[in-house]
Amino acid sequence: MNKLEMLYAKLVFRLNTERRMAICRKLASLLRNDFTLMDALGRLEMIESKNGKKPNEPFAIVMRQWQKNLERGMSFSDATRGWVPPNETLLVTSGNISNLVLALENVGRVVDGTQRISRAMRGAIMYPLFLLALTFGIILMVGIYLVPPLADVAGDNIVWRGSARSLIALSDFSIAYWPWIVGVFIGVVLIGWISLANWSGRIRAMFDKLPPWSVYKIHMGVGWMMALSAMVGSGVTIPDAMRMLADNANKYLRSILESALHFIANGDNLGVALNKTQREFPDADIVGDLTIYADMNGFDKNLSQVANDYLAESVRKMESISNVMNSAGILFVSLIIAWVVLGTFQMQDQITAALS
Repeated sequence: MNKLEMLYAKLVFRLNTERRMAICRKLASLLRNDFTLMDALGRLEMIESKNGKKPNEPFAIVMRQWQKNLERGMSFSDATRGWVPPNETLLVTSGNISNLVLALENVGRVVDGTQRISRAMRGAIMYPLFLLALTFGIILMVGIYLVPPLADVAGDNIVWRGSARSLIALSDFSIAYWPWIVGVFIGVVLIGWISLANWSGRIRAMFDKLPPWSVYKIHMGVGWMMALSAMVGSGVTIPDAMRMLADNANKYLRSILESALHFIANGDNLGVALNKTQREFPDADIVGDLTIYADMNGFDKNLSQVANDYLAESVRKMESISNVMNSAGILFVSLIIAWVVLGTFQMQDQITAALS
């Protein structure tokens, strides 16, 4: 097996989340039925390779490689590192403290939750972004290709009025500056996209109340809550779980978690620490719940329930935001089209009047 086959197998395994989770569930089931880890991986390798007939199938290669890593004395988390996304490796690492079956079940639960919120986030961001791009496209096409021929027919002596006048101004501006308009639009979109994961601090906290940053905050909050509840349920302490999550987080989330860790180190419980960061992360209600539950018995079960409730509520909230933004986008596009149609009719009427 060459390096290219290994690279391809790793890429396919990481990208095919649905099949990866199926492997995770099967592995947990085999371990629950008293198979050893090596035997379970061997059974899965036989299934994926069609009883050895297709040994170069990507998922079969992955199972064999995990077995080889375990034979070298690696832990399961180290054996799978690089083959699965970092957040999944992190959850399996936490499972070593308790048991691997629970850790694998947690992986499935967390990935399912993050997929649900990711789908909702894409719906809330991508379609409004498409409508915004469509609006800019309509404006540029009208200004560059529709208005100039009509203006040429009218000549230079006509005095435009009403919507026709605004279309002429749009045309002059579009022809002169369209490269800048396109460049600025693309630049703003790119900067906004990059800022989602890399911008932190108090100013970001204010922008977290506005789309698309508010949508991203919900997405990150759900992922963090699901992962934290899984790790705490596996026996990891709150400070250790927060530290591991912070070490594997992007700049935005890491800044929040490290700030909360500072207050936890000073003796505050999780909810109080999050409240003192003044970031309202994941949101004010959840922070209030965590403040209450953190000092109660059975915090791991309460945290799991809070995480599941927050996931369901966040999906509903994301869908609501998406509906509002989509409706606003459609209305905006409709107004632009109506303005263009009205302006075009007025140009035709004024041209006819001038020529007659």
